Amino acid sequence: MTVEQSIKREAERVAGQLRRVGLGLSLAASATRVSVLPFLRGQLEGWRNEYAYTLAVQGFVYGFPYMYNAKLRHDWVTQPRDPAHVPYAAVNHFWHAATLLDATYRDGGCPNNDTLYSIAWVDLSREPVILSHPDMGHRYFAFQLADITSDNFDYVGARTTGSSAGNFALTGPGWSGRLPPDVRQMAPSPTPWVIVLGRTLVDGPADVAAVHRLQERYRLTSLSQWGDPHARMPQRRDVLTPVDPHENQLAPWITLNAMLAENPPPEHHRLLLGQLARIGIGPHLDAEAQPDEVKRSLIRAAVIGKELVSQQFLSGDWATCIDGWRYPPDRIGRFGEDFLSRAADQSLAGVVANDPAEAVYLMGFHDADGNKLSAEGRYELCFPPGSLPPVDAYWSMTAYSAPDRNLIPNGANRYSIGDRTPGLKTGPDGSLTICLQADHPGPENDSNWLPSAKTGEWFLILRLYRPHREVISGSWRCPGVLRTA
Repeated sequence: MTVEQSIKREAERVAGQLRRVGLGLSLAASATRVSVLPFLRGQLEGWRNEYAYTLAVQGFVYGFPYMYNAKLRHDWVTQPRDPAHVPYAAVNHFWHAATLLDATYRDGGCPNNDTLYSIAWVDLSREPVILSHPDMGHRYFAFQLADITSDNFDYVGARTTGSSAGNFALTGPGWSGRLPPDVRQMAPSPTPWVIVLGRTLVDGPADVAAVHRLQERYRLTSLSQWGDPHARMPQRRDVLTPVDPHENQLAPWITLNAMLAENPPPEHHRLLLGQLARIGIGPHLDAEAQPDEVKRSLIRAAVIGKELVSQQFLSGDWATCIDGWRYPPDRIGRFGEDFLSRAADQSLAGVVANDPAEAVYLMGFHDADGNKLSAEGRYELCFPPGSLPPVDAYWSMTAYSAPDRNLIPNGANRYSIGDRTPGLKTGPDGSLTICLQADHPGPENDSNWLPSAKTGEWFLILRLYRPHREVISGSWRCPGVLRTA
């Protein structure tokens, strides 16, 4: 193979990466020719190019949650694509899922099929916003509170604040003031913008209406309107619009800089931001004003950066792998300065990730023998007697397609299986065997069947809500998935 043939093949590979890069980061073919091919041919214009490129890759990893959330926020606040399944609500308003998610939802993020979501983008830059919920009885619920970087900063829910009716103040960085006596202050958010991700457990289709009645009583109220029974939050939809990458090859960096200005990074990041500022990355900086060689490096870093983040998640390097299951680190949900994990294993993987005390997610990409789960294979997962997942709330298993992290379409319209699945059969000794395969396993195994993908790579997530200490410590182990055919 000649050098030119090698270059052509590499260019085709990079073009494939460009097509796969989601979040609107795909770049024109000219970007490949201008910024990648000269590098492959060894035609470098000096060390400054490579320094700018390597620094920009770090900047992309650091800034990925800002860019990702900029698009999610814009889409969920301003684009009513499919409001029954895809969030759509004004700022400081809840969107409530009307039905349990199924395979018609295609926004990725590994959604669950056990709860109805209640999601809101909240702006705390002007004043606190008070989240209220009614008495929830014995039903599992949680409102996960995360800042713009995808890190959690607190929870409202049965585990943390109790199930009785309550009012909880969400405050931004640096806020100080007095709250009404019937309002409890939560931990302050490190950023002015917050995502509230609420989950309310649904016990099957017949329970959906009861959850709707609870959702109708979930409230977000600004502090200045508190106490006014007729107050209504304004229908604000004026959020930052991410730059279209089809119109500007520097779009990711322009969006990142705007998001950093809107959500100032913490003071202890000033050393890193000082370095990134040398190539035009940072609050109020202008990536388009950089020298041409720096702009080419920024373009190249954006192309490779998203693929790097995606491959980090798929690689499993972030987890401890036992019998094919990936056990998350205890820092998940609050990765902080672990910027690669924050980008790949929180933001990209699921928008946000639960604290282990709230929920532990075990991910399975391989069977017990270490082989990738195959669309052609048939598998079983058997829990021996007395070894079902130990939880205070519930456990549930879901299958996803690997490329897009969506639920797998199937004729049975079944997307999860767990301790609340009707008709789940146990063996005479109390063991539980789950069938994992694309085709129907026969009437004798129908109730214990979780459909898998007919084509392409797929993976499993075992969710354990309010897990016992032995799950968090890792002393409880999930059995491996066994291939049977």
